[in-house]
Amino acid sequence: MTEQQPYRVVSRHPGFELRRYPAHLVAEMQIQASFTRAPIEAFRPLTAYIGGANRARHPPPTATPALPAVSGSEKIAMTAPVIQVEGEWPGAYLVQFVMPVTFTAATLPEPVDARVRIREVPAQLAAAMRFSGRWTEQAFGQRATLLGRSVTAAGLQPTGAIRYARFDPPWKPWFLRRNEVVLPVVE
Repeated sequence: MTEQQPYRVVSRHPGFELRRYPAHLVAEMQIQASFTRAPIEAFRPLTAYIGGANRARHPPPTATPALPAVSGSEKIAMTAPVIQVEGEWPGAYLVQFVMPVTFTAATLPEPVDARVRIREVPAQLAAAMRFSGRWTEQAFGQRATLLGRSVTAAGLQPTGAIRYARFDPPWKPWFLRRNEVVLPVVE
């Protein structure tokens, strides 16, 4: 069973849930590609990272204060969802793997591939809309528009970029897939 990113449902509104997400770590890559191609292009390097293309951190052998020694590699369990966010420039996307909660910034292995970055995402309040279906830009875009309207109608103010979340592997039938659009909102 794949570990799921934790959250707590704060309230339910027409068309979405208001959730509190704790601070968490992500391994991410910025990809210059279409909405559909970005996760495909980022998948191999991110999967390689969690599969062991990394440098594990181990405590130094002495008790003297020092930075952790870096050696070996470590496999990291896959978590859900895989997240996609619009990148820093037009036509770019950040594709993110949420890291297991057992890791901290100090214990998460360092990526071997320089394109893979580790980043801490701060705790946040967010509106989330769940749906099943295909992973198309149109399907996610329609839900993102509906979520934005629903959030505004509920008197909440968006505060960040919309996240597109995919929970299932590509071989799962499209009608059984769990997808979400998630929009951070002001506390």
